[in-house]
Amino acid sequence: MNTLKQKYEDQILDELVKKFDIKNKMASPKVKKVIVNTGIGDIMNDKGKIEKAKEEIAAITGQMPSVRQAKVSVASFGIRAGNPVGMAVTLRGEKMYSFLNKLFTIVFPRLRDFRGLSHDSFDNFGNYSIGLVEHTVFPEIDLGKTTPRGMQITIVTSTDSKEEAIDLLTRMGMPFKKEQE
Repeated sequence: MNTLKQKYEDQILDELVKKFDIKNKMASPKVKKVIVNTGIGDIMNDKGKIEKAKEEIAAITGQMPSVRQAKVSVASFGIRAGNPVGMAVTLRGEKMYSFLNKLFTIVFPRLRDFRGLSHDSFDNFGNYSIGLVEHTVFPEIDLGKTTPRGMQITIVTSTDSKEEAIDLLTRMGMPFKKEQE
């Protein structure tokens, strides 16, 4: 079993139940899924580069991404409906906890000038979105064999409260900025 999942089940779950006075453990906040997106509009006409990008995202997440097509044509961008414009992976279960553990312990410390994540990136439903400028901060990617590509990571929680989501992710090890007092 993954160490982050083990930590959640053995330690974090009980702490959250006590802190928020939750009657049923099943109603406690938890991470439901992690969605990883990246755009490939710049390489949409090169099948070889698309396959290479798919392999890189699969190496990062441990799961093969699905290629997303454009729904409408946009002449000013040179995009036609049906052209591949992005890739997405939805992680759940063991792969999700493994990815989060790698994100919190390996990737964020490797970011240049990283001083913590902002509390402002939560939406109204307790979900957190992170934008990375380059995917080359992941240890699976060889910088000499790829072109840097941005990616967006969304962590979906089961709570609607921003406070509960912040507490959950902080206890799991997400490095948030310290509050200015």
